[in-house]
Amino acid sequence: MKSKPYVIVRTFSAGCFAGNLESRKGQDVVLLNTRRLWKWAGAASLSQLAVDGTSNPGECRFPAETPRHELMQAIEVIFTTKKAKESIAAVPVWKA
Repeated sequence: MKSKPYVIVRTFSAGCFAGNLESRKGQDVVLLNTRRLWKWAGAASLSQLAVDGTSNPGECRFPAETPRHELMQAIEVIFTTKKAKESIAAVPVWKA
């Protein structure tokens, strides 16, 4: 089975998410093993986060991973590097 690419998705109003791309049809995207990127630090933009990951994981706010997330109104889908995927995964789970 071919592995599903790890991507960052920015939506119109729900925010930004990182996960494995299950499918995309128009602006509808389904991600697996998804983390909401509520706040990031240590990267100037989502583009840098997708390439370099974060250099400041302690200041990031990424809640717990969800097994499947259906996103509507996706504005962009950014494919990540292995380095970025590992960096996002290493950010501690943010909880209230």
